[in-house]
Amino acid sequence: MKVGRFVTRLGYSVLGILAVGLQAATAQHHESTADKDQTNDLVKIVRQATERFKDVTVAENEGYALQFGCVSGPDVGAMGLHYVNGPLVMDGDLDPTRPEIVIYEAMPNGRLKLTGADFLVLKDAWHAKHGAATPELMGQLLHLFESPNRFGLPEFYTLHVWAWKENPNGMFVNWHPRVSCESFEPR
Repeated sequence: MKVGRFVTRLGYSVLGILAVGLQAATAQHHESTADKDQTNDLVKIVRQATERFKDVTVAENEGYALQFGCVSGPDVGAMGLHYVNGPLVMDGDLDPTRPEIVIYEAMPNGRLKLTGADFLVLKDAWHAKHGAATPELMGQLLHLFESPNRFGLPEFYTLHVWAWKENPNGMFVNWHPRVSCESFEPR
């Protein structure tokens, strides 16, 4: 008799633990789904905002200019060619429909292929307008680049969005292992 009650109580305890675990897994799934939806929304917005820049002359006509040559890393691929809009960099704000930088990859045929956008804000300008919080764009925290850095810039926050060339390491990492500077020829 006592063994039967013990087994029954143990069964209820196990059911309780399973129920709590199921609730936690369901909550985590909803959180993960919400995060994924926000990620997809940001990528969609960036694609819509930059589609016209598939033609680099459109970007140039809108105030974007090549800076830094072709940015590559020793072991982790490249970032590619950064076409920077100076006034957008200096304004201290972030807007997913107006990237400070559009990113291209030089192709073997001499053309440039749009791969994504880079949202960049100078650290001092951001904090002067927005307080001490780390900037984020639709739930994605920007990465801090300290100074001195290879770009010769003061400390800045940046977020790459690989909207036009899927990155196996993630949509928002700085380096893309499948982007190359091999075909880049300075003008």
